[in-house]
Amino acid sequence: MDIKKKINEIVDKVKNDKDFAKKFQKDPIKAVEDILGVDLPDDQIENIVEGVKTKISADKAGDMIKGLFNK
Repeated sequence: MDIKKKINEIVDKVKNDKDFAKKFQKDPIKAVEDILGVDLPDDQIENIVEGVKTKISADKAGDMIKGLFNK
């Protein structure tokens, strides 16, 4: 499994699917398991969840910085 690819897929789904975003906020481990289609140990899923959260935060920060320079 390409973890980086899966993280990007989940980030895209969080950004583009409001229902999934709510599900991810409420129970990120279950949401990720549903996307992956496999039941992995929670500690492995938590690593993916943290990767998704980090990428979303980085993307938001990047968007804010772009906004400063596009005024």
